[in-house]
Formats: sequence, C-alpha cells, structure tokens
Amino acid sequence: MHLALNSEVCRLMNKRDMVIKSVVYLRGPNIWTYYSALEAVVDIGDLEDCPSNLVPGLYERLVAWLPSLIEHRCSPGVRGGFLQRLQTGTWPCHILEHVTLALQDLADVPGHGFGRARETETRGVYKVVVSGWQEEVTRAALYAGRDLVMAAIEDQPYDLEAALEHIKELSQDLCLGPSTASMVLAAEDRNIPAVRLNQGNLIQFDYGKQQRRIWTAETDQTSAIAETISRDKDLTKSILEACGVPIPQGRAVENAHDAWEAAQDLGLPVVIKPVDGNHGRGVFINLETQQEIEAAYAVAVDEGSGVLVERFIRGNEHRLLIVNGKLAAAAKGQAALVTGDGKHTINELIALQINSDPRRGRGEGQPLNPVRIDSAARLELKRQGFDAESVVPAGCEVLIQRNGNVAFDCTDDVHPEVAVVAALAAKAVGLDIAGIDLVCEDISRPLAETGGAIVEVNAGPGLLMHLKPAEGQPRDVGKAIVEYMFPPADYQTFPLIGVTGSSGMTQVTQLVFHLLKLSGLDLGLSNSKGVWVGDRRMPTSVSSRWSNTQRLLLNCQIQAAVVETDGMQLLTEGLDYIKCLVGIVTDIRFSDAFKGPAVAYHNFETASDLIKIYRTQIDVICQTGTGVLNADDPNVAAIAEYCEGLLTYFSQDPQGALITAHLAAGKRAVLLDSDEVVLAQGEQRTLLCSVTTLPILSASQAARHENMVPVLASVAAAWALNLPLDLIRSGLRSY
Repeated sequence: MHLALNSEVCRLMNKRDMVIKSVVYLRGPNIWTYYSALEAVVDIGDLEDCPSNLVPGLYERLVAWLPSLIEHRCSPGVRGGFLQRLQTGTWPCHILEHVTLALQDLADVPGHGFGRARETETRGVYKVVVSGWQEEVTRAALYAGRDLVMAAIEDQPYDLEAALEHIKELSQDLCLGPSTASMVLAAEDRNIPAVRLNQGNLIQFDYGKQQRRIWTAETDQTSAIAETISRDKDLTKSILEACGVPIPQGRAVENAHDAWEAAQDLGLPVVIKPVDGNHGRGVFINLETQQEIEAAYAVAVDEGSGVLVERFIRGNEHRLLIVNGKLAAAAKGQAALVTGDGKHTINELIALQINSDPRRGRGEGQPLNPVRIDSAARLELKRQGFDAESVVPAGCEVLIQRNGNVAFDCTDDVHPEVAVVAALAAKAVGLDIAGIDLVCEDISRPLAETGGAIVEVNAGPGLLMHLKPAEGQPRDVGKAIVEYMFPPADYQTFPLIGVTGSSGMTQVTQLVFHLLKLSGLDLGLSNSKGVWVGDRRMPTSVSSRWSNTQRLLLNCQIQAAVVETDGMQLLTEGLDYIKCLVGIVTDIRFSDAFKGPAVAYHNFETASDLIKIYRTQIDVICQTGTGVLNADDPNVAAIAEYCEGLLTYFSQDPQGALITAHLAAGKRAVLLDSDEVVLAQGEQRTLLCSVTTLPILSASQAARHENMVPVLASVAAAWALNLPLDLIRSGLRSY
C-alpha cells in the first residue's frame, strides 16, 4: 500500500508546478498584520495532493539547505514547530511562507518575520503572506523561495548561495542599514510611525509638528557646527583640553622633518594621523624611529588636510556611544594576529586564520572588517622582521594590527568616571549622539589611574558594533536613541482621526475637520475630494490616495489630521498610518466594489465577510484613543472587541439592547433621541442640540437620512477629543 501511494505521488509530481499568479504589496496595516507585507496568490495545482510527509527526502533536503528553520515555531508554538509540521504533513504554500521568511532572515533583511498561508475556495490556490519592509527585496525572496521549494520537492540541486547573494545585494541597495533599522524597529515597538524620506537612511519619525528626523546616527538636533568640529581632530583636542578632558598631547605638523621634531618634543613612541581622516585610514601608532615617523607622515598627509603627531597612549582602543549625555554602549578592540605553520605566507595566513571568520566582511550584518596588509600593517610587519610574503616558522605569532576590530562588547565594564568623561567630551564638542574613541589599559578603572585618554569624538557613529558585537551582549542602542528623541513619559500619540466604512466617510471627515478648525488647531485633511492643510488645498496625485495622505502627514505645519480610507484601499494597499487617536467606522455594507479581479480569491459574498477588512481601522487605535462605532449596524458592532482604547457608540435607537448594556457599564454613547442629539455616559445625559437647528440635517428628509450617521459619528469623535460642547454645538450649526 505504501509503495502504491508513493507511486501515485510521483505520478502527480510529474505534473507539478507552483505558479505565483499575482502579488500585491500592502504598504500599511492591513487585514493580515500591522506591518507592511507581500500578499501573493499561488496556485500549486496537483501538488495539492502531495503533502510534505508523502514526498521522499523533502524534509531532509529543506533542513540541509535551511537549518535555521528549526527556529520557526509555527502553529505548535515551540522551537522546531514548523519542522514538526513538515514531518506530519503540510502543503507547499505553507512551506513557501516559511522558506521566504528564512531567506530574508539569512540575507539580513530587516523585518518582523510575520507569515501566513491560507487556502482559498479554489482548490490548490492559496494566499501566501509574508512581512517585508521593502517590496522588491521581499518579492525576490518569494520567487527564490518558490524555486527552492520546487527543487526540494523534485530532488533537484539548488544554488542557495547565489540566491542569498542576490537578496543580500538587493537588500544592501534598497533596505535600511542596520543602524537605522534598529531605530525604526524601536519606534515601531512604541507605535511611533517611521517614514522613509529617501532611498538612503533619512527617516521621519511621527507626523506633522511632532515629527523628528534621523539620518543614520545623526538627529535633527545634531549640530552642523559640532559635526564640523568633530572632523577637525586638532580643534576637537583643543576644546576637550579646555574642558579638562584627558587627551594625548600633540600638535599639527608641516612636513616630515617637523613630524620628527614634534615626536622628539613629545617623547617617543608617538602616533601619526590625518587631521580630518576617518575609518582609521592613515593612522600609525607606536612609532619609535625617525624612519618610521617620516614614512608614516608620507601616507597620512594624503588622507586629510593636515597631519597630527600625538603622544602614544598605551592600552586598547575603545568606542563609547553617548546618547543625550548618557553612556548607551561600549565596545573594545582586539589585536589581529596570525600563527605561523612553516608553510603559508602571512597573506595566506590572514586569509586562513582571520578573514575566514564569518563575522568578518563588508556586509552590513558583519561586525568585523576583513584584515588587509595596508601601510600601517606593513610597518608593523617590518618591525617584526617580516613582510606580506614571508613564510612564518611554525608556532610563531605575528602581529598584523595592534588595534582595530572594535566590536567586542564591554558596556558593563565601563567605570562610572570614564562614562562621565566620555559624556563631557560629547557635550564639549556639542554632539547629542557621539562615538567617543578612547584608549586605556583597563576600562574598568578611572582614566587618571591608567593614563588613558580620549583620542577622537565622532559624529554619526556606526551602531553595528553594539547591535551585533563579535562577542558579548548586544545592546539595543536604537531604543536608546528613540527614547532620547521621544521620552516615554512625555510622548503622546499624534492626534490622527481615521474614518472608514461603506458610506458617509467623506462627510464625516469634512465635519470633523470643520469642528477641529474651530478649536484653533493647524489641521490636515485627506479624503476622496482631495487634501487640505488648513484652508489651502494641496496638489494631489490621482494615482493613489495612500501617497496623498503620506504627503500630508509629512507636513510639519499640522497639529492634527483627519484621514478617510475606503475598504478597497484597506484591502489592496493597507492603511496610510500605523496608529490613530480616534478611529471611526460608519457602516459595513456589501457592494459591487468587492467583486472582480482586484479582490479575486477573497470570496466576499456578504457584508459580514467584510468585517475583517474594516476591523483594521479599529486595530490601529492606540490604548489612549477611542473607537467610534455605529451601534445600529451589527457588522460594525461586531468589531468592537478589537478596540484597545475606549469605545463610544453612536445610535439612532437610544433604547437598543447594545446601547443599554454599553451605558450600564458606564461608557459613552452619542444618541439621537426625539430629534435631540444627546451625549450619554452611564446614567448621565447631556443635551447637545436639536437636529432641527442643524443646516446639514434640516434641508430635507433625504438630507437628514443621508447625514444623520455622519453627524452622530462626528460629534462622538469631537467628544472623544475633549472639544468643548459649546464649540461642538457652534460648529454643527455653522456647517
């Protein structure tokens, strides 16, 4: 029986295929997740009859190619959960989901690791959803994942290394760098929106007047003057010295002869480096002879606009990250050495013993740089009687780099006095975020005891050494920077009012916009009629309301925003924002808009099928915010359970069972009661106004029927925003 079954599987596999029929990029919170994601429709055809447990060797091939799949917990909820599913039997699209995520992870693509694979009503057709910050990169991972899964099913070779290299190259070209990504992830953990402003690492956090910007590890508060000072090492030293910060004594020199004279005055050994160099280029340390000093000068002079000679400080190199006057992390360097074997040259030993370390490389996920024989290394080798092509006797250690490789965490070892001195150095230069380069023999002791000194102050410091150290505990420095920009105790969600539903949304947004303008706020509005900042209509793109709203939220003038989002945008693009203070759902009705190719395979047939679309608006309400829902629509009322904030119903049936229970719990509702708009909370009732006094409702019976829901919803939103009742009343009568 087993042989017969395998024979049938093999027959089906001869007609195998996995076709990606369509791909949609959801740029904001959507029906699947709070994050941007790629949604693919995948047709596996006859592979529907070939679960993983019936394909010989499939499990073994996948585990051999992607051992990291052991970390995927999947539905069992335990480490190795996905592999359990592979063994007991799961389908190709579920495998594709996990393989796509694994490929992104192996390629160091930043993201959230969210994935889903769901059947549609069409046999063999699935929705595969994976989170992805960058559309092209995740799309490449999806197609590479499809090829890998098919190769595993067919027992064919697969060039995993080439696939990963392609995804890595795309990621490095298109995705945020790891330093910036750490800050974006930290912001998202606190529901602070992050918007990428260019193809590089320029990011806006939050919206409107609350916005802050970062560019790698520089913020909008990083002084241009301070950055210029930090690039001039001689000027930096003079400022630090004036503030009492220990520095190596030294001076700028005019030529090689002057460098030798300065070295003699300071006392040997010395350090020679460019006045304004970076990344350690042209830096020579522990120089003791005139020949070494003159040779070092000849290299350093080409790396900057001048040359410094400094007293050599004995000890190890350290990098201390200072954020807003506090130590956030620290790392130390290690000397790079090789051990001779009597067979290989030093160049070959470097390749075999140092650069073979997977932690070394030029990739953004590798904390250690490759070691090469540069001018400083040649000088170091010459001192030991070698050159790059020397074959070193067996067992003989050869020093290649005395310092560098600053990627070994030592945060917990830093003496408090050392941290204070580093913070003073950053403040003296004027940097809010600084990388302080410090040399000492023991970071756990005060500098006065060890003779240590601060040798450089750097603006825009790299964070990778702290995020992913070669050894030691990773430090969440992205979180430290975000908390500096947005102190948790002071932060408040940007007042964004989001409106969705099947009808009446545009009227709601315009009425809420009108009420808020009376409060004196500088406002933005994005709805189906256009985009406004105050009374000024802004240029818009007809191609996408999503992009129009994004442009509005980048505007530094606005103190609050009102945004309309229809159901089709929620389904095909996602929300324009990640959190709102007030979320309104007017009604949920089925229409022809939810038919056709744009929504194929969603299988919408009734209004209740649309609940999962419109609940997205309620999902993004912050805990301090308010959901405003139509209690008269059972489909809208059904999403109330997803609101993390307060809940305000509006209703034209003040005696309805839902309203009665809601008020009995002491909660709020806006009611139409005998032609009166009433604010109700618990047993308390406050008459707001008569509908006969409102122009928007009194024109005709048709106008009243069409606009009653927008009026009640707008009043509920204004009440949630604590607008004075007189202002709400006046606004309704003047609209």
